[in-house]
Amino acid sequence: MSELNGNEKYFYLKDSFPVNASNPGTIYKGDIMLYGSDCIVLFYKTFSTSYSYTKLGHIENAENLESVAGGGSVSVKFSR
Repeated sequence: MSELNGNEKYFYLKDSFPVNASNPGTIYKGDIMLYGSDCIVLFYKTFSTSYSYTKLGHIENAENLESVAGGGSVSVKFSR
């Protein structure tokens, strides 16, 4: 995943997914969202936003997420 804005990682998927986008007002560290229909975003900081996203999930115990994910590009594996 690539770095963006010092608060998130993103990756454009090959396929589009159904969306149910809304503006959450606040993004929380650990939120996993879909931007548009084909961009998965992992947020590693909490901040206010005016953008709309489809919420996919949230990482529990995200205290150290910034130290693990912050900085340059990272490899991320999502699993259930």
